Parts: sequence; C-alpha cells; structure tokens
Amino acid sequence: MNPNLGTCYGIGVGPGDPELITLKAKRLIENADVIAYPATQTGESMARQIASQYIKESVHEYPIKIDMSSNAVQLDDAYAVAATAINKFLEKGQNVAVLCEGDPFFYGSFIYIFSKLKTTYHVEVVPGVSSIMACGAVSQQPLTSHNDILKVIPATLDKDRIKHQLDHQGTTAIIKLGRHFQKVKGLLDELDLLDCASYIERATLPNQKQMPLTNHDSGKAPYFSMILVNPSWKQINE
Repeated sequence: MNPNLGTCYGIGVGPGDPELITLKAKRLIENADVIAYPATQTGESMARQIASQYIKESVHEYPIKIDMSSNAVQLDDAYAVAATAINKFLEKGQNVAVLCEGDPFFYGSFIYIFSKLKTTYHVEVVPGVSSIMACGAVSQQPLTSHNDILKVIPATLDKDRIKHQLDHQGTTAIIKLGRHFQKVKGLLDELDLLDCASYIERATLPNQKQMPLTNHDSGKAPYFSMILVNPSWKQINE
C-alpha cells in the first residue's frame, strides 16, 4: 500500500464511562486529523459524547448520519457514502479515527466501514470494552468460569430462534432489547427463567439502571440495555 496514505483507525470507546477508554484509543483520538463517528440525523452521537474530552477543537469532524430504522440496503448505502468520504481524507495522507461504541468488531458500526476500506487502505482496529463486560461488572454476576459457555443473542431475532438458543446451561446475554423487550421477557417467563435473569441499561453511565428482571415492570427498555441469564443463578437480589 502507498505509504503516503493516511491510516483509518476503528476505535472502540467503550460502553459509556469515558474512563474506560483505553490509553491507545485516547492517544489516537487526540492525534487524529479527522474524527468520524456514527450519528443520528440530528447529529447526536453516543460515541462522540463518550470521547468528547479527548477531541481537539481544531480537528475536522465527520458525523456519519445513520437512520437505524432504515433497511439493510439503505444502511449499506449510507456506509458506502461514509467510506467514500473517509477515502478522500486518507488519500490526502490524513489519519482518520472512526469512533465506535463498545468494541468495533462486536456488533460495531465500524464493521461496515472496515469492509469497504480494508483492501485499499491502512486500517487498524483498536478494541474497546464491550457492553457485555460492562453489564457483567455492573450486575456483579460473573459471566463465565472454568468451562462455562457464554452466548450472545440479539433480541431482534424471532421468538423461536431465541428460544432455541436459550437451551444451554451457561450465561446468555440478550442484547439490542429496545422494542423487543416485552417479547424477550415473555419468553423468559415462559421458560421459567425470570428468576435467574438480570436487567441492565446504560451500563457505566450516570443514569445506569440494574435490577432483577422480575423487578422491571415498565414494559419498556432502551436500545442500550441488556438481559443476562444463567440457569445456575439463584434469584438475583432477592
């Protein structure tokens, strides 16, 4: 690859607490020529908010505006536009830091940028603290030990697929709850797993919440929430 090209860094900024940003991530953010990050159509960005204290006022910022309600084709088109814009910065020899909540390769938005840049440009992935690690710490429930198995299930799957994946004895993390919360809670009740499930939202942030799932009765959950389930756990915080 051309040594005069810039490098694109996919940087995991962790689950929310700025102090969980790694030293490497901090250094790269502070020294980047361009800071890119996923943002809503109004410009709000969780990733940028987490890293804000390390972003220089003079740096060029490029918000990648994504409508998460879009279908797969529309999302791919949006990321293609972002990749094209990042290409131009890299061609000028500028280093681009693409911020990503949690870890870039754990359901991270950077995966889509990476797939469009990796064969042509210098790309480096900087891991971050994932939401699962944060939720395990916040709930004070060890995720695994010895030969335990950890499963991750997106709540966006249909009920039957989630039910099938819950048929094991280790810990299961059910992520991306949002509007799927009632479906998941109902299924766990059906499987008699409510008493060994913990609910966490916005882990490590000042407004985080953590409780036994049986205590969550509002019927709603934000996208940044998770349920941890393990049949070997007794009633949590009973």
